[in-house]
Amino acid sequence: MNVETNQQAPRSQAAMPQAVPETPAQGIISLKHVDKYYGDFHALKDINLDVAEGEVVAILGPSGSGKSTLIRCVNYLEPYNGGDIFVDRIRVQPGAELIEVRKDVGMVFQGFNLFPNMTVLDNVTLGPIRVRGLAREAAEARAKELLEKVGIAEQMHKYPSALSGGQQQRVGIARALANEPRVLLFDEPTSALDPEMVGEVLDVIKTLADTGVTMVLVTHEMGFARHVADRVVFMEAGQVVEEGTPEVIFSHPTEARTRAFLQSVLAH
Repeated sequence: MNVETNQQAPRSQAAMPQAVPETPAQGIISLKHVDKYYGDFHALKDINLDVAEGEVVAILGPSGSGKSTLIRCVNYLEPYNGGDIFVDRIRVQPGAELIEVRKDVGMVFQGFNLFPNMTVLDNVTLGPIRVRGLAREAAEARAKELLEKVGIAEQMHKYPSALSGGQQQRVGIARALANEPRVLLFDEPTSALDPEMVGEVLDVIKTLADTGVTMVLVTHEMGFARHVADRVVFMEAGQVVEEGTPEVIFSHPTEARTRAFLQSVLAH
């Protein structure tokens, strides 16, 4: 079972996050003692992680380690069962404040998740119109700027089915940016792409990283993570095993599990 995409209900629907945090939020994203279950499977185990504003954090680890589950919990696409998550000191939980959290958090999915019956332009304008209440004219102007930024403005009147995978993912990035989020979450943004299309998407993400937006990136692209991230987090079996600067994690990891993973991946 792929625990990172499984949509099964949590072990206990009544097991809501704790009402009072044990410690205050330290970063724009803050996870405190977070647990997540799929039935009896313990997918996230006592996760503690803070992401500073403007920081780029890459999350690495083997398949099934909980990477995607972790970032999906940040904006409550996956409900968590214990602990606390904050975005800009707002607690992530069901209710009116969750709408405010999601306004500030953009997400880019590995499967693109574009609306197939809408043009590229309409896909990008939908969020600002519905979520931000922006007038269509203003939303379209913003969308055109973003599509130009990701190098796909000439495709704005096409439907997703007419685009390559790399082009669709660049539309997904533009859509995530359209609400002017303070945080961008990337869930394996290149995993569904043909190898020749990976570079064009990574180039767009690198450009965004240079703008100072806060980014959390789940990726299997080791070289990219080493070059772009301010900090690397290695996960295995639902736990944060080790974290540090790219230089430390890739050149001088202290944990045997981290070393074994990197040796396995970098050998191919």
